Amino acid sequence: MKLLVVSDSHSERDCLIHLKEKYENTVDAMIHCGDSELEADDPAIQGFHTVRGNCDFGGGFPNDWVGEVDGYRIFTTHGHLYNIKMTLMNLRYRARELNADFAFFGHSHELGVDMLDDTIILNPGSISLPRGRIRIKTYVLIDSTTEGIKVRFMDREDNELTELTQVFPLTKRN
Repeated sequence: MKLLVVSDSHSERDCLIHLKEKYENTVDAMIHCGDSELEADDPAIQGFHTVRGNCDFGGGFPNDWVGEVDGYRIFTTHGHLYNIKMTLMNLRYRARELNADFAFFGHSHELGVDMLDDTIILNPGSISLPRGRIRIKTYVLIDSTTEGIKVRFMDREDNELTELTQVFPLTKRN
């Protein structure tokens, strides 16, 4: 399994088009965690499983997306409806209710990844407007390997931020 996860592109179409051209045929799914500020029929966002962010005012995107890729259950939301800037508990509980292997979210523009309750909880940061201690425009590539689930943060120029790479033990729940 290989996933691309991006968030908070805030009307920047070129970065999404670049990601599509580079990864569309090499990943099992491309996921956008909201605040694209694009319409659902915009060609730049086509091919991404996209959720609605607090800056997405057009229709066409769901608040949450739950899907399966290669037997892994993925829960994606923007995060504003789960109060993620204050706590990850609401997101964690929802992921547990959904029996999710992964919970992806955006909203804070701060990258981060951790494992809680056997669920990988990940914010890919922002591809356009990063915040927090690491102010690099980022997206994430996730690979299922023999060692576990490898999470690689990539900068906007497609360079791996190796100091942030992590491998998590995770087996499919289904």
